[in-house]
Amino acid sequence: MGQYACINHDKSSCVLTHLASSVYQNFSLMHSDCLYISSSMRSWGGFLFLLFLNLGFSIASAAQSCPANLEAKCDGDSWEGEFFPEIPKIKYEGPKSTNPLSYKWYNADEEILGKKMKDWLRFSVAFWHTFRGTGADPFGAPTKQWPWEDGTNSVAMAKRRMRANFEFIDKLGVDRWCFHDRDIAPDGKTIAESNANLDEVVELAKELQGTRIKPLWGTAQLFMHPRYMHGAATSSEVGVYAYAAAQVKKAMEVTHYLGGENFVFWGGREGYQTLLNTDMQRELDHLARFLQAAVEHKKKIGFNGTLLIEPKPQEPTKHQYDWDAATSFAFLQKYDLVGEFKLNIECNHATLSGHSCYHELETARINGLLGNIDANTGDPQIGWDTDQFLTDIGEATLVMLSVIKNDGLAPGGFNFDAKLRRESTDVEDIFLAHISGMDTLARGLRNAAKLIEAGSLEELLRKRYQSFDFEIGALIEAGKADFATLEKKAVEWGEPSVASGKQELAEMIFQSAL
Repeated sequence: MGQYACINHDKSSCVLTHLASSVYQNFSLMHSDCLYISSSMRSWGGFLFLLFLNLGFSIASAAQSCPANLEAKCDGDSWEGEFFPEIPKIKYEGPKSTNPLSYKWYNADEEILGKKMKDWLRFSVAFWHTFRGTGADPFGAPTKQWPWEDGTNSVAMAKRRMRANFEFIDKLGVDRWCFHDRDIAPDGKTIAESNANLDEVVELAKELQGTRIKPLWGTAQLFMHPRYMHGAATSSEVGVYAYAAAQVKKAMEVTHYLGGENFVFWGGREGYQTLLNTDMQRELDHLARFLQAAVEHKKKIGFNGTLLIEPKPQEPTKHQYDWDAATSFAFLQKYDLVGEFKLNIECNHATLSGHSCYHELETARINGLLGNIDANTGDPQIGWDTDQFLTDIGEATLVMLSVIKNDGLAPGGFNFDAKLRRESTDVEDIFLAHISGMDTLARGLRNAAKLIEAGSLEELLRKRYQSFDFEIGALIEAGKADFATLEKKAVEWGEPSVASGKQELAEMIFQSAL
């Protein structure tokens, strides 16, 4: 059998094939940041290959400590000068602009259907993909080494990274960011040490936020560390359950301290690989108790933010318990948690579950559960979670139709849970990706508004169901028509006429707005 050896620039001593907890310390903070090495690599030749590859990353890291400003002095968490000296503040220039570092469709203060665009969209930067993504995948080592990185996973480096985050947010012109606890501060050897690391970085974040910026949401990372291999709230080990509770407790408290508007639960390991060794009933009960305790703690500390569950069908588990919006709604109903939680819908997760993003948004919306959107997409030719920036104007228009019907997302918003492609390695690419994603959703908002103002699609929908607007149809919708009454009408009317669904016309109307 093969085993994982992490080849990562976060620490110079990253070549490890044993001691899973040590391997974890050297992982990048997001998905698939290791290179799969077969057991044959345990040979001396394989070892030397890894050693020299790791040495190359260490040298590159050392060489790239401060190139963003050649006169800057970088020591510890300090950084004199800009992190993005070649990038201006991004401004709206309109659709005719050819400047890639400008907005063509997103005009923050422009009013659409009675709200400013920035209030409809409430954009947020995802710290993990933007500042912890390395470009690594299961088949290849990291491809990205940002200029401010020093090759360590220290608290000092975490603080420098946080400064880069807020400069990026400022230049992008958004007001919100999202984080996992272990993205922004390194894990310690104990809960107390981890909490101390987090506190130190959070104090800096609080200072850098000022009065304008705040977290759209925070969350606890309960899937990366080896202790969570069987899950967190659904682990078969009570010690792991307790550890996860302690981690969520702290993460919720710092989210509250930073003025966060929501708190997310993504159960990447809350599921199973096989039912042969899984007590599903017990695990679901444990998950419910965990979420109930989270509700209690939220109220205890006076956190008024919304608690959000983020559905996903699988990956990394074969089956995740919050498979899709409908499954999550059923879970919340069963355990009397409706009213305490809403859903954070991710478009790429929707397609993995066999649905469109529009389907998942509408399922959440009509059940009063649409709380937030992770704005990304997947590749239709690839069957896993690729977390790409959304650039499909048609899909963005459908997404915004749901958001408008929901009267917005506040206190939720759009979080760019999306990462650069492995091959995109310039600092400028981080800006280009976000500009493209923001313009796509802004264009979707404009298109959705056009459709609503024109009224043609709404009129087509009204006519299709108009037989239910009067007499017996109205009684049915009011719950006052029994089978005997309906049978009598069926006999009276005879064979019913069935009108065309006008699908092609609906599609034509929709496409005309793009």
